[in-house]
Amino acid sequence: MSGSIHYPRSTPEMWPDLIQKAKDGGLDVIQTYVFWNGHEPSPGKYYFGDRYDLVKFVKLVQQAGLYVHLRIGPYICGEWNLGGFPVWLKYVPGISFRTDNEPFKAAMQKFTEKIVGMMKSEKLFESQGGPIILSQIENEYGPVEWEIGAPGKAYTKWAADMAVGLGTGVPWVMCKQEDAPDPVIDTCNAYYCENFKPNMDYKPKIWTEAWTGWYTEFGGAVPHRPAEDMAFGVARFIQNGGSFVNYYMYHGGTNFERTAGGPFIATSYDYDAPIDEYGIPREPKWGHLRDLHKAIKLCEPALVAVDPTLIKLGDKQEAHVFSSKSACAAFLANYDTANSVRVTYGNKQYNLPRWSVSILPDCKTEVYNTARLGSQSNQGKMVAAGGQFSWQSYIEDVASADDDGTFTKQGLVEQISMTWDTTDYLWYMVDVNIDSREAFLHGGQWPLLTIFSAGHALHVFINGQLAGMVYGGLKNPKLTFKKYVNLRAGVNKISLLSVAVGLANVGLHFETWNTGVLGPVLLEGLNGGTRNLTGNVWTYKIGLKGETTNLYTDGGSSSVDWTQGLSMAQKQPLTWYKTNFAAPEGNDPLALDMGSMGKGQIWINGRSIGRHWPAYIAQGNCDTCNYAGYFTEDKCRTNCGEPSQRWYHVPRSWLRSTGNSLVVFEEVGGDPSGISLVRRTTGGQRQETDCLISTQIPCPFVFKLSLEHTQNNKNR
Repeated sequence: MSGSIHYPRSTPEMWPDLIQKAKDGGLDVIQTYVFWNGHEPSPGKYYFGDRYDLVKFVKLVQQAGLYVHLRIGPYICGEWNLGGFPVWLKYVPGISFRTDNEPFKAAMQKFTEKIVGMMKSEKLFESQGGPIILSQIENEYGPVEWEIGAPGKAYTKWAADMAVGLGTGVPWVMCKQEDAPDPVIDTCNAYYCENFKPNMDYKPKIWTEAWTGWYTEFGGAVPHRPAEDMAFGVARFIQNGGSFVNYYMYHGGTNFERTAGGPFIATSYDYDAPIDEYGIPREPKWGHLRDLHKAIKLCEPALVAVDPTLIKLGDKQEAHVFSSKSACAAFLANYDTANSVRVTYGNKQYNLPRWSVSILPDCKTEVYNTARLGSQSNQGKMVAAGGQFSWQSYIEDVASADDDGTFTKQGLVEQISMTWDTTDYLWYMVDVNIDSREAFLHGGQWPLLTIFSAGHALHVFINGQLAGMVYGGLKNPKLTFKKYVNLRAGVNKISLLSVAVGLANVGLHFETWNTGVLGPVLLEGLNGGTRNLTGNVWTYKIGLKGETTNLYTDGGSSSVDWTQGLSMAQKQPLTWYKTNFAAPEGNDPLALDMGSMGKGQIWINGRSIGRHWPAYIAQGNCDTCNYAGYFTEDKCRTNCGEPSQRWYHVPRSWLRSTGNSLVVFEEVGGDPSGISLVRRTTGGQRQETDCLISTQIPCPFVFKLSLEHTQNNKNR
């Protein structure tokens, strides 16, 4: 039993507690991706500190007595910026991602060898006495290979051979890769994997990603996978011969800084995981799965001894029986989504709730049913952790061609090719000369400005005044600004602030996907007809003045004059806000309530919390949740009509006892007086259910005792 905990999505101070809670939850293995863009931010310049201290993370797992599944990739998808690839990789001459391409293969092999070499030098592979029992090369490549054909198949074979040739002494896996070459093991990623079979009978049946929920997107409702269905999926996989299950995610964590990919993936990566974003067990999911793991472990002697025998118990009911000379275990399943049933198995009758599996570790006594929750629901809640903040403001200037750091180019340019993703922001500026004889200056209709952009958000300023904002979404990041604009005779300055919201992390050759204003940019309704500004000379500026001067740091904030009190900016676009506060007492996890704000970024003591976007209200249906029936990310959702993300995790370890600085950059004009610091607490303590086998409540430990101390394994 395994669970995904991604080291950069939490802090080193959180790691020991997260790992211990995973162990207490019945896990044997911690799975993590390896994050290339975090480890090699520029070619040949490596970083393994702080949240990217991979060796420390692996050693902490080892110290807890658990194993590691290291998914090197180095492509990871993971709703992570550019799928984990460093942005500089896009601009290696002649490169094409994830195919039979020599520049890409050379870079991929170099990084893979770097990681394997580090693990070997620290003796961390199981073959050296370490905790790493599995490694992964590539990630969900099968669908890509199917699309691109022969170059994809050649790349798959090369990647497998390259990985195996590194001599780690532990198996390699390729998930979603039906043609994984021997000895690499193909594995399954999905909500359900009971019918998955590896491409060779002698390979183990591995579920690398059992999805515990789904990611949150800005503008989308938040999915929640019921604990009953999660347990049902895992029990079905085990009853069909599964040998390794990994929960993706077991702790999702937070997309700090600008690491969220997508685009439009939220800063929270909670994923409705058994351990929530703040490190608190989510009940009943955590406890219900813990009890499942105990029940499965009681079956282990039978599970590893023999393949199951299938027995039909009804139209939608069946038993999977593992029976050997020394052990017997049975799984009784009811696939009916509407009706509970009573079935007969082994001269006994059993009540099976709808959409459930009962586990009988001795083929007689039910100790667990996936639909019967033995842990009390314990929803987290946010409680005020302090008084109101006292804010100061600084308004970011609308960029002009006279600013330092500007440059000109003929026509429009793709955003990331200019910024290399060092910032979300790129200014596009152009001058438009309007003749005094234009009809709209004498009572006619204002001209219509139309701007086509590849995304992801766009702020349009005319002569320094905001004319409007438009943004895309996860399913279509492209956008169009179309508005009648107030121009004057003479030179008019059009300034476009293009904003990226994370780079694509999945798709065919997503390294070629574009961001920013690519045009056309049209001005309609002039005396001479439509004027196409696309090919004009444009002036560009990378980033914001506040970023250049590091306004979010203690030193940088003193470089400008802040205003406060009655003169403080209120609900203004492009505004920086600053305050200081003392850390609340206690150890409860903390968050910022950003519900009164629009869109922008947050820093605590100079460290980036990530992007905030409470103004992007969740769309979709949030119907009553029914655990029975196949789960999808469109089922059991919340937050419809509310911000997709309102609260933003503040790690305790980032705070000082006093004198903490909080800086918020607001793009669209929020109200900082509504920001507050809150504590993440639980709504009461977890309660263990009384342990009585006769009531069929989960009771693995007492049942185990009864097996050991009751003659002939009779029920107590």
